[in-house]
Order: sequence, then C-alpha cells, then structure tokens
Amino acid sequence: MTAASALRVETLRWAADRGVLEMIDQRVLPARFDRLAYDSAAAVAEGIRSMVVRGAPAIGCAAAYGVALEAQRCRDLEPAAFYRALALGIAALGASRPTAVNLRWALEHMQAQLDALAGAAPAVIAEGLLAAAHAVLAADVAANQAMGAHGEKLLADGMRVLTHCNAGALATAGHGTALGVIRSAVAAGKRLSVIADETRPFLQGARLTVWEMQQEGIPVTLITDNMAGHLMQQGEIDAVIVGADRIAANGDFANKIGTYMVAVLAHRHGIPFYVAAPLSTIDRRIADGHAIPIEERDAAEVRGFGSLQWAADEVPVRNPAFDVSPADLVTALITEVGVLRCPTREGIAALFAVASNQATALA
Repeated sequence: MTAASALRVETLRWAADRGVLEMIDQRVLPARFDRLAYDSAAAVAEGIRSMVVRGAPAIGCAAAYGVALEAQRCRDLEPAAFYRALALGIAALGASRPTAVNLRWALEHMQAQLDALAGAAPAVIAEGLLAAAHAVLAADVAANQAMGAHGEKLLADGMRVLTHCNAGALATAGHGTALGVIRSAVAAGKRLSVIADETRPFLQGARLTVWEMQQEGIPVTLITDNMAGHLMQQGEIDAVIVGADRIAANGDFANKIGTYMVAVLAHRHGIPFYVAAPLSTIDRRIADGHAIPIEERDAAEVRGFGSLQWAADEVPVRNPAFDVSPADLVTALITEVGVLRCPTREGIAALFAVASNQATALA
C-alpha cells in the first residue's frame, strides 16, 4: 500500500447490501484482520466501549452510524416508539466512553438532524439520518486530508518523528490526524522515518501504528514508552506529533496516557511537539484541561494482555486511559483550517472564526 492509497484502510464502512456498519476489530490487529458487523445503537456502543473502534474521530463517526442504525432498525415503528428507541440509543452511545469529545459532537450533530426532520415519517427520518452519518464520515476524511496538507509543511526532509498511540487511518474515517500529516509529507516527497512508542497498556503504537506504517512502506522503529527520553537525549528524535481526544478552550489537551511524559521530555530537549486534531475535538465549553474527564479502564488491561497475565490478581491497579498536557508544551496545533502556533484561548477562537467564514463562503 502507498500513501496515496491510505484510504483503503477503511476503519468503518457502510455495507449497503446488508444495512450494517462494518468496523475493523482493532483489538486483534496485527495478528488478524477481522471486520465485525453492527446493526443497532447498543451494538455500536459496545464496540466503542470494548475498543473494537478507538481514536476520537473514528468514535465520533461510529456514534453517528449508531444513531442511523437505530433509526433503520426502528423505521417501521409508530412515531412515539421510534423516538423512544432513538433516545435510548443515543443515551447508550453517549455513555460508551467519556473522554473523546468527538463522540458528544457527533451525537449532538445527529440529534440536530433528527430535530430538523421532526414531523416526517420514521422511514423518512431513518434515511435522513443515514445520509447524515455518511456526511460525517466524508467530512472526517476531508478534514484529515486538509490537516495533512497544512501540517506536512512543518516536517522537513529526513526528519525522525516520534508518535505516541495511534492517530492514523485506524483512529479516523481515513488518512489520519498525526499519521495523516506524516502520510502527506511522504506523499510530498519527503523522506521521513517514524519512531512509535508501544503505548502501554493497550499497545496501540506497537500493534496499530507499526502496522499502518508497514502497510505503506514508511520506515518505522518500535520503542517502549520509557525509551523516548533516552533517544531524545541522544539526538535521535527531530519532532513529535500526536493526536488528541479532547482539547480545552485554552489549548490544554487530553491524549492517550503517557503523552504528558513525552510532551515534558520534548520541551526539556527543545524538540517541537505538534498536536494534530480536527476542530470537532476542541471542546470550548471547558476552560482548561482540569475539566476534561479521564476514563479509568479495567485493571485487567494492566495486569496482562490478551490471554497472558504477568501481575497478581490481587494487586491494586490504576488504569487511567488518558492524561492531560498543558498548552504551553505544544509547539503548534494542526487543524483542518490551518496551523496555530503556541495555542491560546484567543488563537483557538480565531480558528473557529476561520472555519465559520469558510462555511459561509461555501454556502
């Protein structure tokens, strides 16, 4: 696979012949490549909770399809029962994972579409919601490609780029955020190499980032999470680029656990630290990172992986899935409307103004 064909990694796809959403099961990569089918909001919510699908943009797209699937499933019900089923489905999706704001954004977007169709027959509403879910997926791909075009200018030929977790095609509807910037730079003719933190405890870097880079022939080296500081000290890392699951109004951001350590190390060694995320990941309702909810996951994920266990059952475990890095550690925020250096509250507000002006110009 080449960078130009990266969209063939379809994290989510609509199977029109069966009326189901298919998602790559990211829990079993790279050992197996399986697609699982989903036909209801409750099923999609469980797929999100169990990390069949993960990555903030991909979770948002999956949630949009979850609403559409519930509408399709209930399209022959009387209106009152139809609306009750949709409300329960939206609630189940909203409770599936707390940190990634794209989930809430997608559900609010779908609710707005539902409200706009009020009074129509359930079957008509179902078709409208499916079209809206398709649009959410297409918009995510377009945003990722725009991010790549803006962000690749920050990466020079020959750079060795560290990334933490997986912010590639598998974390989005296609192309990726952080890895999308790398893909775009490679497509522009730059020779980059990637250093992937393994990203414990779920190993998204070791299993998913490495797999994506190998599919496309982009040089990648795997390291454990506690090796990043050593490589920075030895001058073997030129830039860091990561994704985000929620960005506060002031630029503080939550990403996979371990990101804060990488950000501090990059700052200590004078290495640029970039965050790539769509505007839908920015939550302007919260002032700063202290208000970002941090998901605490099952202790079993830390005691072992898969069928292998290396820690005693009785040992107490902490397993926060995310941490928060302050905005002053971010060299630049890469979005679909441009690059914001040294993110601030005012700068983020300006990004949304640009997006609004673009939307007005296209209307």
